[in-house]
Parts: sequence; structure tokens; C-alpha cells
Amino acid sequence: MGEIQQNINQIQKRIEAAAQRSGRKKEDILLLAVSKTIDVERIKEAVACGLKELGENKVQEILEKYEPMGEEVKWHLIGHLQTNKVKYIIDKVKLIHSVESLKLAEEISKRAKKANKVMDILIEVNMAAEESKFGVAPEDTLSLIQKIALLDNICIRGLMTVAPFVENSEENRECFRRMKQLSVDINAEKIDNVYMDILSMGMSNDFEVAIEEGATIVRVGTSIFGRRIYPQK
Repeated sequence: MGEIQQNINQIQKRIEAAAQRSGRKKEDILLLAVSKTIDVERIKEAVACGLKELGENKVQEILEKYEPMGEEVKWHLIGHLQTNKVKYIIDKVKLIHSVESLKLAEEISKRAKKANKVMDILIEVNMAAEESKFGVAPEDTLSLIQKIALLDNICIRGLMTVAPFVENSEENRECFRRMKQLSVDINAEKIDNVYMDILSMGMSNDFEVAIEEGATIVRVGTSIFGRRIYPQK
């Protein structure tokens, strides 16, 4: 058994245990393999182990890997998306996790209409109010969603956050709990075209706590593929 297969088996066991602790089944949680900076051969190994949904931070990497990875994988854009790049991926991704402005949503709506599809999106919330992170402030999330919900060819499926990087995952529990509460509050507003069935939160170092607090997608890269090797500048 290869290293990637062993890693995935280990993560799946941890997901299952965390799901049980939160009264759910492991099938309720999607393990999204974050393949940024990872070469196609190693990604194919993960796909062969059953991970058919991949997350990328950069549009460029989706474009480079889209053809080689073939039809069976579904791509998620999880990183910051510039409006001028939307046109390149609108027909290639299943879900955009990182919508944080009306301007970006309008561009997605326009491009999706041209491509004759409805684009599923998540609203990115900067729950920890970190200056280095993208995302809408929690208190502004509802009003942004009310505006985006009126656009054509877009469906708001839930929320996403990038929690602070912490050594002790317990430190992020409150952040995840508040995300879950925000999604519950927004769901209670019963806005047309808004479904709070996806909560994308938790990464390699804190995904178990995220699941315990209600995550439905965890974005895991390092724990699957090992530490990333960034190209030397």
C-alpha cells in the first residue's frame, strides 16, 4: 500500500470518528483533496484511492491539470478568485468556495449565463477577522447573501471559512461553532435561492474539530500528499 493510500485511510478513520461524535455519518462529510503544487501523477494516485473531488487555490493550476486529470474528477476553486479570471473556470468547476463580494458574484452570474449553467457558490466569511485573509465580515454576510441571491445562474449553497493556523486545533473550535451558528441563522431567513447545506471549513491541522462543529466539506492537502514543495523563486 502506497503512502498516499495509507494517509487517506488514516484520515477517513479520523473523519468517521469525528462524524460519529457529532451524531453524523462519514458519508455526510466530503474529504476534498487540496492538490495545489502537487504534480498530476501523485494526484492521480489519490483519485485512484477514491478521492474524486479536488480543490485548487489558483485558476492557473486548475487549467493546467484539467485535461490531464480527465472527466472523472470534480474541481472546486477554494482560493481567492479575481473577477477577470472567472471566465477561464466557469465551465470547469463544480463549486466556487470563495465568493466574498457582490462584484465577483455578478461576474460569475454573467459568465454562468453565457455558459448556460447554474454555478454553485459558497460565501467566504472571515470569521476570525484576520487582516491577511479574504472574506466578508460575519455581520455583513446576511446582507451580501440577500443581494447575491437575486442574481441569475447562481445558487448559494452555503458558507466557507479559512480558520487561523493554530498548533492546537481546539483554539479554532469557537470559530467553527460561530460559522455553524451563522449558517443556521441565515437558513432561518428562508431566502429564495439560498441553501445552507454546505459548510466548508477545517484543514489538515483542525478538520476533526471542524467536523464536530458541523463541517460538511474539509479541505485537506498536507495530510494526504505530505508537505508541499514550493518552487524556488
